[in-house]
Amino acid sequence: MLFVIDFDGTLSVGDTVDAMLERFADDSWQDLEAEWLKGNISAIECMKQQLDLVEVDQVTLEKFFRGIQLDASFIPFHKYISRFSKVAIVSDGLDHAIDVATRNADIPSMPIYANKLHFKPNGVSISYPFRNPDCKAGNGVCKCKIAEELSANVGGPVILVGDGKSDYCLAKHADIVFAKGKLITHCEKENIPFHRFQTFAEVLKLVKQWDVTSKLPVSAIHQNKAA
Repeated sequence: MLFVIDFDGTLSVGDTVDAMLERFADDSWQDLEAEWLKGNISAIECMKQQLDLVEVDQVTLEKFFRGIQLDASFIPFHKYISRFSKVAIVSDGLDHAIDVATRNADIPSMPIYANKLHFKPNGVSISYPFRNPDCKAGNGVCKCKIAEELSANVGGPVILVGDGKSDYCLAKHADIVFAKGKLITHCEKENIPFHRFQTFAEVLKLVKQWDVTSKLPVSAIHQNKAA
């Protein structure tokens, strides 16, 4: 069993990258965001150009990352599911932000797959160690490929917990989807079964009803949009 956990807007209360841009970049980052949401540019093109607008030193930015608010109910959720499942944070956000924020909140250590943040004098840049040239979604991190590789080692089912556009592709292929935010709208539009949630406490409540001794949780059969 594999849990794929999104970070921005899912494990973190808000979008870390957007908050960073609001704080340390000029307003033109919003125009790039709009172009990405319209599908006019890829996620890779969008984030690269947005981060070029950031003006901040490393000490200030790391202090900002330590202030990222995370869902406190994730810790008991992780404690429970890690007994029988592989858990990984898979995000199209920034690895250093995730690492600093989770360590500061005493989140248990787990694999993190995200875009790599680099520091330069009074600014930042980005690289894409988990990019898939064949990724149809155009994301820096191909969540489908990572989920496929991880599940090959640990077995299924694959459970996605996410909230936004970077989760759209994997939502089509995951065995079980927990959705909030824009991902709810996408799943409804594409007729993808899902469970609604706002916090990991709600996810944990449902997971505790699963028969984890079987290969596929019984409740997966009963997913519906009203759940």
